[in-house]
Amino acid sequence: MRAPADLTMRISPSLAPFPGSPPAHLVPWASHARDGYALELVAMSTHTGTHVDAPLHFDPRGASVDEIPPPALVGRARILRAPKGRGQSVRAAELESLEALSGRLERGSRLLVETRWSSREDPAGPRYYDGSPGLAPDAARLLARRRVAMVGIDSPSVDPGGSERFPAHRALARAGAAAVENLCNLRAVRAGEANVAVLPLPLVGASGAPARAVAL
Repeated sequence: MRAPADLTMRISPSLAPFPGSPPAHLVPWASHARDGYALELVAMSTHTGTHVDAPLHFDPRGASVDEIPPPALVGRARILRAPKGRGQSVRAAELESLEALSGRLERGSRLLVETRWSSREDPAGPRYYDGSPGLAPDAARLLARRRVAMVGIDSPSVDPGGSERFPAHRALARAGAAAVENLCNLRAVRAGEANVAVLPLPLVGASGAPARAVAL
């Protein structure tokens, strides 16, 4: 059995937050020298680093992150290899080409989109969010029609950088799909499909949560 591939960004204060969001803070709370053990206080957005967007993020009637059923985030996932540059988007035609090769995306299925953005741009750098690739509206609508359970992408957002209306987020949220953003290392997933596990913190009533994501 191959070792799991870690698809998760490391969280530290140097990680660039989404524009308008607070940076991550890890504050020493107890120390070995003073208390005999170590403990930290963590303060950050629930959408920091590799994280899950619950439908509630863009649908006031949608499920919160603790309400997402585990089968939506754990199991076999299809992988779309779609390298993108700054200002580019994944189109519905690319998804249709994937379906032509390996079958229709079924209701409840999972999809990982490899744009290679997180491997080319430094997540701690100022250009990480500048023109980052995402799903074009027609691609998001297709995935919503297919009623997929999860869509993951190795860029900051399922919407392209600079989006103001967030059509991909809204389409997926209305369809009840979870979005996983800021994945990394998708090139380590060599096959066209892989078993994945994306495990967010079950924060009650929250619109999202950081997650550990691995492929097996």
